[in-house]
Amino acid sequence: MNDRYDAGEAGHGAGPYELVGYDEYGQPVYRQVPAQQTPQTAYDPYAQQQGYGYDPYATGQQPPASPYGPGHGAGGQQAAYDPYGTPAGYDPYGTGSHGTAPHDPYGQTASSGQQPRVAEQTAHIPQQAGPAEDTHSPAEPGRGARTDEPDYRTEQFAFVEEPTGDSEDVIDWLKFTENRTERREEARRRARGRIVTLLVVLAVFAAGGVGYLWYAGKLPGLSSADGKTGTATPTAAQKRDVIVVHLHVTGKRGTSTVLLVDNTTTKRGTTVLLPNSLALSGDDGSTTTLAKSVDADGSSGTRDQLDTVLGTDIQGSWRLDTPYLQNLVDLVGNIEIDTDTDVPDPDARKKGSEPLVHKGSDQTLSGKMAVAYATHRGAGESQTAQLERFGQVMQGVLRKMSSEPSSATVTVQTLAQILDPPLTDKDLGTFLARLADLAKSGDYRTALLPVQPDGTLSARTSDSVVKGILGGTAKSPAAGSAVRVSVQNATGVKDDSGKARVALLNGGFTFLEGGTADGTRPVSKVTYADASHKADATEVAKTLGLPAGSVAKGTVSSGADVSVVLGSDYAPAAS
Repeated sequence: MNDRYDAGEAGHGAGPYELVGYDEYGQPVYRQVPAQQTPQTAYDPYAQQQGYGYDPYATGQQPPASPYGPGHGAGGQQAAYDPYGTPAGYDPYGTGSHGTAPHDPYGQTASSGQQPRVAEQTAHIPQQAGPAEDTHSPAEPGRGARTDEPDYRTEQFAFVEEPTGDSEDVIDWLKFTENRTERREEARRRARGRIVTLLVVLAVFAAGGVGYLWYAGKLPGLSSADGKTGTATPTAAQKRDVIVVHLHVTGKRGTSTVLLVDNTTTKRGTTVLLPNSLALSGDDGSTTTLAKSVDADGSSGTRDQLDTVLGTDIQGSWRLDTPYLQNLVDLVGNIEIDTDTDVPDPDARKKGSEPLVHKGSDQTLSGKMAVAYATHRGAGESQTAQLERFGQVMQGVLRKMSSEPSSATVTVQTLAQILDPPLTDKDLGTFLARLADLAKSGDYRTALLPVQPDGTLSARTSDSVVKGILGGTAKSPAAGSAVRVSVQNATGVKDDSGKARVALLNGGFTFLEGGTADGTRPVSKVTYADASHKADATEVAKTLGLPAGSVAKGTVSSGADVSVVLGSDYAPAAS
């Protein structure tokens, strides 16, 4: 097929092509040179100023040249072909109707005269394929112009880029979507980070709480019997330092006794209040009370008896007369305690005078006031009430005592008090400094040793105080010493305890008063805790006239080797 866009091809009547400029992409633009008539001058594409030549945008009124050659449309015989059907006088560029100079897209100044419209030729780039829908030139002789389709020309199109606004919108949307996704991922990461941080914090707090409970002894199965410390060390294996303190009231007959306990294993301090009615065993095996023992046997003898009954190991005895207590309180700079009653001034001559100590919380007591409060026993009050006030004063002194052993030792030496051997000023000062540190940190308490009306210890007492605070292990008797037998009367006959005591003392045993049971039992029972005392228990049963079947291994009262519960089957020997 012939290509109508090939420049210079014969048979189509098309003239040569010439370069007219460059498009916006830098490509050369050509156009076809129109056919020349004999009377016309040579075509000059830039001769618009002389009023002739091809001007594709000419808006003058002279008839345009016919695209079909001479004789078609010249002189008004045939109108020029207008593929767009433009009405006469229509100026699409708005330049000819007002007499202004026409616009030249190539920068040439248009002539003010009317220029004939020359048939437009499709400009193209050589060697490029042209439109395929029409292969015949409209100027080809013998072919009529197609009026059913418009003749689009290259110069009628504007080559523009794609709208950048849409692209920017798409880019912005993509960025927005990406940023939103990133924000969501970042939010998830932050949420995960916060959750991890929270879990770590909770784990730290949980570990700290468990550690505190372990240290405080509140974890089940790890607490000591006194309910304080978190240690797996058995109660009996814990190390304790114990000193007994006897308060003597000068000018009056009366004493008060407490135990100061420093549990070095559990880091816990305790003041154990010992009632004066506590039953002790004399050297001859007779029963006595704590108050009588302090007056008769002194500190040394009482300490040994307490070791026997309580099964503990007391390192020293501290006799503290009331003048020394007053000086001690003044040396530490007064004390602050919660008083439970008004205490009158013992030196007041008139009744109804202002009390020396007022009832209330955080009362500041001087040495004189502390002594009056520690020894006060109101009308109708038990000795236990007075003993508890003494315990308050001792704990108040420990809170004001220096925690430095050297400073505490100086305080003790300043009292100028003669201590009972083997206790020395340095030993007592060091011991009080350790207790002072526990009292200031809140790891100190006061406990009362409850005794039954007859002065004996109950099983509950042994478990809570003797075992928990003091160790709970009876002191083994020295080699060759008598077997200690604790006897509890459950026969319902009061005199049976005395008869059993006489029988055991005559048999070479040490008698320990076990008190009277709440009710009666039909069968007597003899128990031993250590297998080494099984033979001793059997001998005790024979001595009391009990059957051998009454002997069994079981729980033994604190301080005893063998425990006996006398039942209704007990028949004391005739005296």
